Amino acid sequence: MAGGDHEGALARILDPGRLAAVHRTRLLDTGPEEAFDRLTRLAATLLGTPFAFVTIVDDTRSFWKSSVGIDSTDPADRQNTVQQSFCQYVIGSGAELIVTDARTDPRTAANPSIDLMGVAAWAGFPVRSPEGHILGTFCAVDTSTRQWTAHDVEVLHTLSQAAAGEIALREAVDNAEAATARAEAATAVAETATVRAEQLADTLQESLLPPHLPAVPGVDIAVRYRRAAGGKADVYGDFYDVFPSVRDAWAVVVGDVAGKGPQAAKVTALARYTLRAAAARGANPSANLATLNDALLGWYTDDRRFLTAVYATLRPHRDGISVRVSCGGHDPAIIRRADGRIQMLGRHGLILGWRPAPHLSNQRTILHPGDSMVLFTDGVTEGHPIGHRELFGPERLQKVVADAPAHSADQLAAAVDDALVAYTGGHAADDTAILTLHVPARP
Repeated sequence: MAGGDHEGALARILDPGRLAAVHRTRLLDTGPEEAFDRLTRLAATLLGTPFAFVTIVDDTRSFWKSSVGIDSTDPADRQNTVQQSFCQYVIGSGAELIVTDARTDPRTAANPSIDLMGVAAWAGFPVRSPEGHILGTFCAVDTSTRQWTAHDVEVLHTLSQAAAGEIALREAVDNAEAATARAEAATAVAETATVRAEQLADTLQESLLPPHLPAVPGVDIAVRYRRAAGGKADVYGDFYDVFPSVRDAWAVVVGDVAGKGPQAAKVTALARYTLRAAAARGANPSANLATLNDALLGWYTDDRRFLTAVYATLRPHRDGISVRVSCGGHDPAIIRRADGRIQMLGRHGLILGWRPAPHLSNQRTILHPGDSMVLFTDGVTEGHPIGHRELFGPERLQKVVADAPAHSADQLAAAVDDALVAYTGGHAADDTAILTLHVPARP
């Protein structure tokens, strides 16, 4: 960068707000951690690169919080100067950097790391704080020039979001715990601190869910999500997601992590980002759930968490939408045909995170115009009024789906949600997620 570009980039690197956000992470000069190392290992495996990094950049150096290709665990050996780092260009521009040939690219040709580390190709995305400051990068480095594919770029983008999500989760948990501690220490401000903890829990819960549902060609999608009526400062593990996969396919996932609290939130984040990364490589539902199972088993923690999930792959078909479903210990999807008939799709399978090589299978069907599909968590079927043991149950749910006016996904989701609220009297002992898909009737 030259002239004004260099000065502007330097100002962004030295921005006090950005540097304060960097120091709030408390990641500088710390050792390797599995939460970040599993992401760099996944990047190196999927992209076939000798190096992959999660970096945190302050005013003088780029610290490698996680790295593949660097053997030392000593923080002093896991860094280079800002001037040697390609991260400076990402922070300076505020956007990703994709470099095919570092020696000939005018943005990087003068960088000393080309000779010092043998950098020939570099691709990385910003890792942002919850406020939007660029803390560093998630990047992959090759020692040979290469054309980065759209698949490579999507993997890096997804994993950079996963790294940012891990950092955001830690900050939200720290803030919530601090607010709770202040509440316990000072009765006079207990109410204010509790409200703050609840707000942070809401923010943390929202960070685990997609901010909006994408538009999937040929499919109408809607969702209803309700928090449990227990402690408002608690974070539960129900989640849903809709994201693109390979060859014009789309993935739809609904899952439920055992337990609640910060650890459940971390497993939820791991599940979402692992499945998104797997979907960038293939569209087989059972194979992608198996990838998540491996990630859960390889997550080194004393507090292991299991989860259930139902994963559906959608593809355009001449007769409507082709659907493949796999269930990992989760209830199958409900198919409502245009004439009101109900079918179940997805064999139960084994809960994820329990043992290696779980038995997972796929079932396929075609959603024709007018057909709908419902995915849900057990907070729906296990809902019950206060003081009563009889559950809402799968039979009642199937009848509601069969009888509901289903001219759109939103109508169907609202019908299920309204029926559950009416039955339970608004009491939700667990989180509930209801995700519906509808193939509109052709004119």
